Amino acid sequence: MAALTEEARGGVLGKLLPGIALSTAVAIVSVLAEPVLKQLAGGKVGIPAVVIALLIGMALHLVANNQRFLPGMTFCVKKMLRWAIALLGLRIALGDIIALGIGTAVLVVASMAVTIAVGFALARLLGRETGMGALGGVATAVCGASAALATATVVPDYRGKAADIAFTVIAMNALATVAMLAYPLICVWLGLNEQQTGVMLGATIHDVAQVVGAGQSVSDEAANAAVIVKLFRVFLLLPSVLVVGWWMTRHGGEHGAANVPVPVFAIVFLILCLVNSAIATQPALAGVYEPIRAALLEASRWGLLIAIAALGLGTSIAAMARLGWRHIALVTGTSLVILVVATGGLILMG
Repeated sequence: MAALTEEARGGVLGKLLPGIALSTAVAIVSVLAEPVLKQLAGGKVGIPAVVIALLIGMALHLVANNQRFLPGMTFCVKKMLRWAIALLGLRIALGDIIALGIGTAVLVVASMAVTIAVGFALARLLGRETGMGALGGVATAVCGASAALATATVVPDYRGKAADIAFTVIAMNALATVAMLAYPLICVWLGLNEQQTGVMLGATIHDVAQVVGAGQSVSDEAANAAVIVKLFRVFLLLPSVLVVGWWMTRHGGEHGAANVPVPVFAIVFLILCLVNSAIATQPALAGVYEPIRAALLEASRWGLLIAIAALGLGTSIAAMARLGWRHIALVTGTSLVILVVATGGLILMG
């Protein structure tokens, strides 16, 4: 019996290995290519590895669209992705979030909620799938590509879902790069001080890397405030995903064999956030904890890269080309909404 079990495990691993290996190879190439492309662009603005992995994967779709690779690629997108996202909880300490103050926290939550609602509304108005509204709304409201991937786990499967996810990841990174360059100038034009500028940048820009870049282009004070606000948005990934999954289930969506989407990865995300917060108050443990935390966050980074590579490998460029202007209008609309609501709230708060 034990021998049969071992043989069965070996059979499953054998089926998964080709797809995992191909996805991992694409992820490695994307990491190696990132600094090269940045240098070719003059060292100022580069293409994130996550976008490079997605584009390389899509270019290799015809090679990957083979039964030999599909099981492993599905494992990366369905399983590995969840654990990589769960580990992101180690980036957040509740003490930093509490330091934001109630007014800033309410403003961020309100702007996120409005943005997600607008994502659903725009999807209906533009004739897109409800799932695309969820992907665009949550990705804009929370943290770009990572939020899009997390939301995909509770969005029911539909034709074109993979193309919608791929589009959202690319669009979020493109819009975040534009925002990194433009939003600091908007803050100067509006006369915001450094603290207000940091809050605005952290509350409106999609991806963490671009938030850091935008904040540092202003000052250290602005960068610190921007990062804390951004991490608060990342912390809200859990309730955002759960609420969207619950809403879609209530309105007729099915999530695998269950009707109520309570992702285990989201619970682990919250637990790790609490663990990180507790240990952050114990300096004596830092020497042991920090190397472990750094290793797990690096594992998360690679898990996300491999998952996005697998997603790209499973996405047809032809399917992406058929999406049209309505998809662009949707993500541009959600981006403008969070910008207007968050910035307007800051001005009203004085």
